[in-house]
Amino acid sequence: MAAPKLVGIAGSFNRPSKTYALVQNVAERATERYGFTSRIYDLHDVGPSLGRALWRKELDDQAKDVIDAIAASDALIVGAPTYKGSYPGLFKHLVDLIDPHELRAKPIIITATGGGDRHALMVEHQLRPLFGFFMSHTLPTAVYASDRDFADYRVSSAPLSNRIEEVVGELAAFFPVANSILAAAE
Repeated sequence: MAAPKLVGIAGSFNRPSKTYALVQNVAERATERYGFTSRIYDLHDVGPSLGRALWRKELDDQAKDVIDAIAASDALIVGAPTYKGSYPGLFKHLVDLIDPHELRAKPIIITATGGGDRHALMVEHQLRPLFGFFMSHTLPTAVYASDRDFADYRVSSAPLSNRIEEVVGELAAFFPVANSILAAAE
């Protein structure tokens, strides 16, 4: 049986990026726990055709490959930096190019980063409704991280680490076989 596929998408162009670091941390923990094969992308990986495309068919192969990977994933981690209380426009444009049926019933971990606590509800007021439209299964625990949760673009705070563990544990509802294999190994 093939390992389930986990894809992370960080809605940032910046490199290094706290958003990418957060998505990567979640993906590493989920991969370790459930045996996923995983791949993480950022908007840099999508490439320049994203901003020029009105339709998916207008994307270059690089961008199509990222969207195809998102659609083919068994689970998704979405991370967005917070700009003026919401996610970046190009991140939303990427999501707009995904057919709604491609995310239907897919478990999604929603994450976001921002400068401070002022933007903490972005995950609930922006990301959860966005993926609700797609009828995805956004996991109950959302993860928001502020600048103080990182050191050198790595997750460094215990509360954030605990929250990540909580949401990774919630994937067990969708991947019980992998979870029972893990329990048997312990």
